[in-house]
Amino acid sequence: MSSNIKGVQVLSKVSSAQAEILTPEALQFIATLHRTFDGTRKELLLNRLTLQAELDKGAQLTFPPETQHVRDDPNWRGAPIGPGLEDRRVEITGPTDRKMVINALNSGAKTFMADFEDSSSPTWENMLNGQINMRDACTGSMTFDSNGKSYKLSDKPAVLLVRPRGWHLYEPRILVDGVPISGSLFDFALYFLHNAKVLVERGLGPYFYLPKMEHYLEARLWNDVFNFSENYIKLTPGTIRATVLIETLPAAFQMEEIIYELRDHSSGLNCGRWDYIFSYIKKTRAHKKHVLPDRSEVTMTVPFMDAYVRLLIKTCHKRKVAAMGGMSAQIPIKDDPAANQKAMDKVKADKLREVTAGHDGTWVAHPALVKIALDIFNEHMPGPNQYHVRREEVVVKPEDLVSSNVPGKITIGGITGNVSAALSYCANWISGNGCVPINYLMEDAATAEIARTQLWQWAHHGAKLDTGDVITPALLSKVLTSESQKLVSSSPGISVENVEIARVYLEGEINAKYPSDFLTSDLMARLDPGMARPASL
Repeated sequence: MSSNIKGVQVLSKVSSAQAEILTPEALQFIATLHRTFDGTRKELLLNRLTLQAELDKGAQLTFPPETQHVRDDPNWRGAPIGPGLEDRRVEITGPTDRKMVINALNSGAKTFMADFEDSSSPTWENMLNGQINMRDACTGSMTFDSNGKSYKLSDKPAVLLVRPRGWHLYEPRILVDGVPISGSLFDFALYFLHNAKVLVERGLGPYFYLPKMEHYLEARLWNDVFNFSENYIKLTPGTIRATVLIETLPAAFQMEEIIYELRDHSSGLNCGRWDYIFSYIKKTRAHKKHVLPDRSEVTMTVPFMDAYVRLLIKTCHKRKVAAMGGMSAQIPIKDDPAANQKAMDKVKADKLREVTAGHDGTWVAHPALVKIALDIFNEHMPGPNQYHVRREEVVVKPEDLVSSNVPGKITIGGITGNVSAALSYCANWISGNGCVPINYLMEDAATAEIARTQLWQWAHHGAKLDTGDVITPALLSKVLTSESQKLVSSSPGISVENVEIARVYLEGEINAKYPSDFLTSDLMARLDPGMARPASL
């Protein structure tokens, strides 16, 4: 792709349709954001490494003493509710595939979070075509034809929110001044520039979910980006709204500060439960007392998860912003009514727990779950939210958020399940699919991350199975080889090469001194191996 934007290189081909998104104006905006904010972003990422090193040596997470005044001040509030976000009792999430976007917007959910992060494999096609789909969704002109069927948006679709990639992820197919740009800024810039004014004209606004933050200064950076961008296109200050996923252990200690930093744009916090468990494993990785049992045993009722939920609800309602519940990833089991009923009963119980705890809404991954979740919230939450549920009786101490009191066992079934999930997801991800049905659950990167880090944790600390046998890298390698063979035979849509890439990657992770930060960063180079040479501009 040719461009006259100084210092900007595009390393992959751009179709004529994609060029309507990757315009000269868009490239200039991206370059401006990069030059203004990338230095701060990199400093904050280095701070994450410093914190991890301190935790490995035995340092303890706590509520920041320097922001005690923020937590103690009863007067400040988050931003007023954005137009269209008054009722968020059921939100559906999913990747930015065109058919899936239409079905999600038409599902009956109150909002739809279009995900450029954990449920999308960031191929160049997925990222740019996803932005085309966002543009068409925002204008209401979105249609799709497939196998003789036509799809179009309903008269009253769900309100759209977008999750860009996290601060740690890059968009390596765009260079500014010779440096790969932030995936966060790339995703945000394209969506905001093309759609913000259109959405405002329709009585809505540019709304976002922000993932993977670990510190309130990372929220401050997002707020600076928002202020800059609103001014850049002459949008009224405070038009953007952002809900932050509390899905890292350090962020749980800084919930009020995160809302405070985004207070002119904040629309709440969300319990990103699966990534939160992954972060718990990663941040406590050096300490054997934090070894967790089988993934299925780490439910929302174990002490460290329960403390995190209670604190989130109390914090959000104190500051008059939404306290959103977590994901139910079940999908219908069409050929087994009994198993399907059992799965749906789990969804009902999960949503009942959330609404009675005080959540203002919840997440589902499949349109079939929307009515189930709506019925539960409609029965127990007659108003649009539960801001009046203050939970002032809740007292959560730092030690509660890192409690190692998690009952349960490690079984060979738990090992096999983790190996299977991590292997299948990684192989699918490098094949271009980031949203994978596994055992009747719609899984994204978070599940694979838990599985990957649990396998490392068990082998590294020599944890014992319920049989008394010690878990070793050799045992895990044997299971990995067996599950690789099963995946090849059961999934003809995935190449043998990609299964082997996934197996070798996981083998390396199991034997590493410490697990890497994110598999999505590790495997990025596998998506576009031919992108290394800049295109002529």
